[in-house]
Amino acid sequence: MPNLTFVLPHWLYWAGLLLFPLGAMYIIRRNIGKKTEGIISLPIAYFLLITGGFVGLHRFYLKNLLGFIFIPIFLGILFTNVEIREARNLISKADNDLKSAVFMIEHHQNSLANGEITESDAAPLIESAQQEETTARAAVETARLNAEQWDMTVKFLAALTLLLLAIDAYLLPGLTRRRAEKEKNIKKEIVYVDVPCDVDTGVAPADDTVQAMQNRFTRTVDRVNEFTGNFVAYWSMIAVIVYYYEVIARYVFNSPTNWAHESMFLMFGMQYLFAGGYVLKNNGHVRVDVIYTQFTPRRKAATDIVTSIFFFIFTLTLIGSGWVFFHDSFQVWEVSFTEWGIQYWPVKLAIPLGALLLLLQGVSWLLKDIALLRQKTGA
Repeated sequence: MPNLTFVLPHWLYWAGLLLFPLGAMYIIRRNIGKKTEGIISLPIAYFLLITGGFVGLHRFYLKNLLGFIFIPIFLGILFTNVEIREARNLISKADNDLKSAVFMIEHHQNSLANGEITESDAAPLIESAQQEETTARAAVETARLNAEQWDMTVKFLAALTLLLLAIDAYLLPGLTRRRAEKEKNIKKEIVYVDVPCDVDTGVAPADDTVQAMQNRFTRTVDRVNEFTGNFVAYWSMIAVIVYYYEVIARYVFNSPTNWAHESMFLMFGMQYLFAGGYVLKNNGHVRVDVIYTQFTPRRKAATDIVTSIFFFIFTLTLIGSGWVFFHDSFQVWEVSFTEWGIQYWPVKLAIPLGALLLLLQGVSWLLKDIALLRQKTGA
């Protein structure tokens, strides 16, 4: 299999973090409320052929059992790649043994020429090293022949897969059309039954009361954090794409990347920071509710106001220290110590920005608590 040498450009990484969520939001908003003609889609079928056709996903999408043909071929590719990696290790070991034997021959010959050892002492040493050289050369040749055989095998399996995919790419419109016609002929009766149930909104009734205490500032902060939380949520889809590429590159093409893992753990770190305000808005942070849940709404609001001092100390400290980290990183244009060398200052900028969003949401929640207390006391 050919080696994949693609390295994600820095500009594409940062642009993807900005543009991918916006594009996803636009597509989802555009399709809200639209009725679909059917559940079988030719674009989706082609998408599956491109991204997962090597295991027959496009066939399975069309409920075609011929997709199972691809699975043993793909398993053969995986097995062959394991053998190729093992053969490369054997070549490396045999080559090192050969270099060591050649070095020992030259060393003994030089020692003999310099009079450091006698000819009678040097002869068996040189002969032994020459035998090791002969054995090592044979091992190198055997390992290379073995690697070439496995390489030819994987190329054949890859070519067979590409041939089957090319045939399916031509047949896919007809297969999709016939599958869609079959789906239309399947009559399904859907019975709707009204079942009374309690819907868990994830927010306690008292919190609903607090959320009702809104003004222009709190509404603005809530909207900003709602948008930010939804925005960074789409980064998880980027992780699926990147790790999918990493797995295929590593196990199918024997070409692991030097950027996939680093790019994703940095992205998830920024996601964690930016989502803090959104989680607070929806009352999703972990807390001890054994006593708190037993309080009345007014007592809950009073408790939140008293304990908010610790929250503001934490967020203000995080903003200050985070800004120092960002400023120092930006001044020296800090990059990671890996081969990829991604810029670190945008990542560290997420610390004060995320803390600021969290602080604003905390202020919003505090104002709602105060408004609730004032209303309850008739102020």
